[in-house]
Amino acid sequence: MDDPRRTNPSDAQWAPMSDEAWAEASAASPGTPPVPDTVSAPDSNATAPSNASTANGAPAYRPSAYAHGAGAQAAEGLPDRTRIAPASLRPLAHVPVSPSDTAPQRMPRAAQVPVESPRPLRESVLGGRDGATLPGNDPHRPAREPRPPKPARHGCAAALLWLIVLATIAFMGLRLIPLDHSTGRMVPELVSFMPLALVPSIFCLVLAALWRRRILFVVCALALGVNGWWHAGYLIPTARVSRAAETAVASSSTTDDAYARIMTVNTLNGSASAQEIVDTCRAQHVEVLCLQELTTTMVNDLLAAGITDVLPHYIVSDEASAISNGGRNGIFTAASMSNVSYNLLPIETSSMPAVDIQIGGTTVRVVSVHPNSPTRGAQDLWNEGLSVIGTLSNYDHAYLVMGDFNSTWDHARFRELLGSTFVDASEQAGEGFHMTYPANSAIPSIIEIDHIVYSKNSGITVSSLQTVEIAGTDHQALLATLEAS
Repeated sequence: MDDPRRTNPSDAQWAPMSDEAWAEASAASPGTPPVPDTVSAPDSNATAPSNASTANGAPAYRPSAYAHGAGAQAAEGLPDRTRIAPASLRPLAHVPVSPSDTAPQRMPRAAQVPVESPRPLRESVLGGRDGATLPGNDPHRPAREPRPPKPARHGCAAALLWLIVLATIAFMGLRLIPLDHSTGRMVPELVSFMPLALVPSIFCLVLAALWRRRILFVVCALALGVNGWWHAGYLIPTARVSRAAETAVASSSTTDDAYARIMTVNTLNGSASAQEIVDTCRAQHVEVLCLQELTTTMVNDLLAAGITDVLPHYIVSDEASAISNGGRNGIFTAASMSNVSYNLLPIETSSMPAVDIQIGGTTVRVVSVHPNSPTRGAQDLWNEGLSVIGTLSNYDHAYLVMGDFNSTWDHARFRELLGSTFVDASEQAGEGFHMTYPANSAIPSIIEIDHIVYSKNSGITVSSLQTVEIAGTDHQALLATLEAS
């Protein structure tokens, strides 16, 4: 199909030229393609030789129509001399043009989009290697300045935790002070609170883990581990009575079996409620009761409250030989007594009564003790009292020593008393701590100075401990179950 532009006489750029017009234009401007003055219709009868030339003998300029995208000449037999050029580059009429002006025009180069160079790999991604040596990293690129360190999270709180942990460790160091250097009142009294150091250790350990403070976490774990190792016996049982013993003492009180419920309480110089003591013994089926700081009035009140209906046999020690430690000590039992001693060992501040009773065919030597407390000016009396009680290990008896020891498991003097012969029932049972002091006050019981101590490998075992409040005294009553084999 013919291009409509070839037949439109108004479009001069598509106007065909005859041989005569071409030769005429070539002669007027040698080497320049002719520009027609007017647009004429194509001459269908015009012919031209295939080797047309200009008047000076040079071949006429005949641009290829196909090179300009014009196509073949419409007239039959005529060479294609159609001149094609963009309108913006078309020369004016009668202006000679050079052949180079009619050459194919180069298309404008496409705009180049800047390509972002690959970003260098970070050192953290490379595992610490030099990123400039890897492909895609510019070795001449200046190193990126290090980022300023981020402010530490929980900085003030973490510093406070460090202070708490260091103070806890320093406090724990008091337990390691040798006996000869633990004189005075402050060290024994502070050591009494040693189990409480577990609380800040656990608290700081949890926060250190949540805040990812590794060094603080390790220090807290070590402090907690050491303190936990010291008190492992309160959590891991070593000696426990049988289930049959627990069932027997819970149902009734009898002296015919090998089980007994035992109890000790400090009456605070006879201020405790005698009625509550008797009621507790009756409800708990107590068969052995040791009391400290008894007075004559307190003994009469106990008798009036019916103590002999529950525990018909009893003994009250003599007065202290020198310095009174709050009164006398007493022992009340359901079984008959033998080998009675009103003052078993000479302690200046408190006499120690002792009796023998039979429990399941085993002779048990019961002792009620109350050594002096480590008050100001009485440190030597405290040391002496605990040391004298420790000499009981020299005798071949199955001892059951109960009372207010005014010392805890963490005191080196108390552990020296136990030695390799005695054990503390609370520390052996693995039933947790049994805090007995203070009682009946706004401050909860936070130290364990009342104990039940018995001979190891003597055929008796004590566990199932519990504490009971008695009105009028600053000590809680400590109860336990004894089983004799």
